[in-house]
Amino acid sequence: MRPPGFWSRPPTHPLALLLAPAGRVYGGLTADRMDRPGAAPPCPVLCVGNFTLGGAGKTPTALALVRLLRDLGRTPALLSRGYGGRLVGPLVVDPARHAAAEVGDEPLLLAQAAPTIVARDRPAGARLCAASGADVIVMDDGLQNPSLTKTLALAVVDGGAGLGNGLPFPAGPLRAPLARQWPHVAGLVLVGEGGPGEAAAAEAESRGLPVHRARLVPEVGSDWAGRRVVAFAGIGRPQKFFETLRGLGAEIVAERAFADHHPYTPKDWAALSALAAREGASLVTTEKDAVRLPAEARAAVAVLRVTLAFADETRLRQQLAAAFPRA
Repeated sequence: MRPPGFWSRPPTHPLALLLAPAGRVYGGLTADRMDRPGAAPPCPVLCVGNFTLGGAGKTPTALALVRLLRDLGRTPALLSRGYGGRLVGPLVVDPARHAAAEVGDEPLLLAQAAPTIVARDRPAGARLCAASGADVIVMDDGLQNPSLTKTLALAVVDGGAGLGNGLPFPAGPLRAPLARQWPHVAGLVLVGEGGPGEAAAAEAESRGLPVHRARLVPEVGSDWAGRRVVAFAGIGRPQKFFETLRGLGAEIVAERAFADHHPYTPKDWAALSALAAREGASLVTTEKDAVRLPAEARAAVAVLRVTLAFADETRLRQQLAAAFPRA
């Protein structure tokens, strides 16, 4: 879904006030669910989640944490619900065999870095992670899912979007009232800059929680300066992708924003191809979008690849080492 504009406006907006009663019900039920005890996992669990609906940078954060855990001598596997895919699991994702329509777009990206298990039943997925040789499970999303006991949970917040108007869905972007979610996290990962994100960081610090500031860094060697492009994306914040491209010097002659996890159809591809041809420009998208394109389209689209870089990686390493000590 695309976040409605009023989510980023004050909570006194008429639509927010109209939907607030429904938000109290939805948020209360989600919060009650979060408070339930979970099953003991076969190995420690690091949950990478967020307080809100939509993208905040969880996938690049999970990939960065996998790297750090390996540096600490651990053997991580990734566990995902497989949002957008039809397969229930538990199963090991194989990028050479599975498509986004089967396992979701994010697991396909995660599987390029570490063994990745898709499972709607998280405890069953955790067992398969351990059976695959993992001694730490990195759970991509799942902060609001109580089925597994979490050793450490980090909430990811987008610096530009922050926490919106601070109201639960559908009145705002929160999955549950913020006061009910804070007790479930042990730290914040703030991706990018912006006043909204800094407000969330200030609240985290007031609660004694570490804030790990980070930014998305384009892949080394990519040259976008002066390049005419038609940019398209179906992620939580397409504008963030467009802004990144402009910051790299690309000349965006047209941009197309789709809903998060949008499944691209041949009709979409035909329209994008025709637009690029008219503009005399090349097509460019994100890694997450690329795996959802029709197979015949992927070779014709440039991909902006990014990684997450932490401002103070040492502090995060220390938190991970304390939570997941080597035996």
